[in-house]
Amino acid sequence: MRGKMNLEEYFKRIGFHGSYDKPDLATLQLIHKQHVMSIPFENLSIHCGERNIMDLDAIFNKIVRSNRGGWCFENNSLFGWVLREMGYNTTTLGSRVFSSIINDFGLRESHLIHKIIIDGKAYIADVSFGVSCQILEPLELISGKDQPQAAGVFRLIDQEGVWVLEKTGRKPEVLNPDFATSSLVNKKETFPIYCFTVKPRQAEDFFEINHILQTDPSSLFICKSICSLQTPAGFRVLVGWTYSEVTFKPEEGVDVFDMRNITDDEMEQILQGKFSVKLQNKLQPVNKKADYSI
Repeated sequence: MRGKMNLEEYFKRIGFHGSYDKPDLATLQLIHKQHVMSIPFENLSIHCGERNIMDLDAIFNKIVRSNRGGWCFENNSLFGWVLREMGYNTTTLGSRVFSSIINDFGLRESHLIHKIIIDGKAYIADVSFGVSCQILEPLELISGKDQPQAAGVFRLIDQEGVWVLEKTGRKPEVLNPDFATSSLVNKKETFPIYCFTVKPRQAEDFFEINHILQTDPSSLFICKSICSLQTPAGFRVLVGWTYSEVTFKPEEGVDVFDMRNITDDEMEQILQGKFSVKLQNKLQPVNKKADYSI
């Protein structure tokens, strides 16, 4: 029987060595950044014949003890537990992700995030969106303010009680001509990511959508196997057999996309070497058509 969840193991997993007695903004920013640089956003379990369950003990064992990543219901649930254990005033929220197919936000809250209040100011934390939309540090919940980070400029806009997260990025510079027209490369510079209200949510509010997203044939997470990890200069991502390393070059106004297809023989080596992920069961990579860009 494995021991109960504890902060020390989590901090070791993300390489955090600081003091955590004081639930202040600087500590929150640091652990948020360490989390996204250490723990991948990934849905590989679904493509290994496994299930993603919203049980904190199971999530802790998977992400912290088995060195895996997870999707938002796992990563952000774990992060919420960490914040509460550390004494942060934390509220779970649900958000609706933007779809370019319908050119609107989805009808259901399919993404879990957190609101944290520190010294009377509210912040949004999200350690599990992945790729170029991943925030490194929490965003202040203030309407219309430009909040520049490595990936671009993020903005939260209050539209009569519905908050919209948008990002202004840079032009993609795709090195491999084979991928010049790939649907994985986002050509829009300013775009919405998701919207949310500040109405509190509980884990059980997401049980149904957690099930649907890993069983509905039209779900992005069924159509594509994804593993994404932030790096000091950008991010790495594996979608199906396509491996990409993206480097942010703000001084040149571009993001450089180094993309290639890998073979089944390289799969294990890439997962282990680039994401520190070792799977128990065999991965069946998938990259069917779906509304997704990196």
